[in-house]
Amino acid sequence: MPLTDRVVLVTGASSGIGRAIALASAHDGADLIITYWHERAKAESVADAIRAINRRVCVLPLDLADSASIIRLASSAKEAFGRIDAWINNAGADILTGAASNAPLLDKLDRLLTVDLKGTILASWAAADLMGAQETGGVIINMSWDHVLAGMEGKNPEMFSAVKGGIMTFSKSLARSVAPKVRVNILAPGWIDTAFSGGLDTARRQAVIDSTPLHRYGTPDDVAGAAVYLASPAAAFLTGQMILINGGVVM
Repeated sequence: MPLTDRVVLVTGASSGIGRAIALASAHDGADLIITYWHERAKAESVADAIRAINRRVCVLPLDLADSASIIRLASSAKEAFGRIDAWINNAGADILTGAASNAPLLDKLDRLLTVDLKGTILASWAAADLMGAQETGGVIINMSWDHVLAGMEGKNPEMFSAVKGGIMTFSKSLARSVAPKVRVNILAPGWIDTAFSGGLDTARRQAVIDSTPLHRYGTPDDVAGAAVYLASPAAAFLTGQMILINGGVVM
């Protein structure tokens, strides 16, 4: 049951998991609205790839730390295509790579709380309002983390657990609030081969592989496959559910 002629919005689609979700949705027949924060050129490259397979795409800016930007996104998205069938809140703060990895602890915490938690809540409310007014309703997909169910040692994991755990529990409550017209589900990736994991030393990478029952890192495409499923009619009887995409590390 593909996404043919559905409209899918993916935040943070200029690279990594968001890019993979956008491209997989387009290949499954969807038209796309993709957002970026500061890497417009990368977002336009994703848009070019979507147009190359004859799907429509709209590229919009989004600053999840700015509530007005989220409101503008909902308005602009509706204006672009008239409706949104699936809204995927993939974008989040990067505190693990580049200069951000050396930021003071409280700055990291504030950024995660503002962008990942508050931003996801406000974007979900905007999506729910828009979809609730549509005859066809829609589905919201939020991004958590598999280790919110098991925990992980360290200051960064502690902060991620609090924020991504908040997204999980918020999403379950929202699913009850907006049913039956709008569904809300959650993706919880584990060790995915992205920029952060690529910077780990060989021993650390091997330790992750050895601890994974499927004996490999996940890929952005692994996450994208689950996202396309949850956005599709095949998942029409799922709401308030979380899918762990982690090769079995947390079960």
